[in-house]
Amino acid sequence: CDPCPKRPGGLRAGGATSLTEREAEVLKLVALGFTLKEIAHRLAVGVKSVETYKARGWEKLGLKTRAELVRYASAQGWLANI
Repeated sequence: CDPCPKRPGGLRAGGATSLTEREAEVLKLVALGFTLKEIAHRLAVGVKSVETYKARGWEKLGLKTRAELVRYASAQGWLANI
């Protein structure tokens, strides 16, 4: 899909598909303001696992700050149900 418009971070439109379900789930919760400990408890996994999912997701999306994550989450419609 060469003519597809690119998103910041080098992702093509619809780039969330490159995230695993768990990475997307963690990033959504981070964007909503949950702490890593709260996310770990909510997903019944360890904090270290949450840190790993978050780091991998941020790397895949080319994000550097929480503000960039929130902008991305908003653009994806992840924050629509707040």
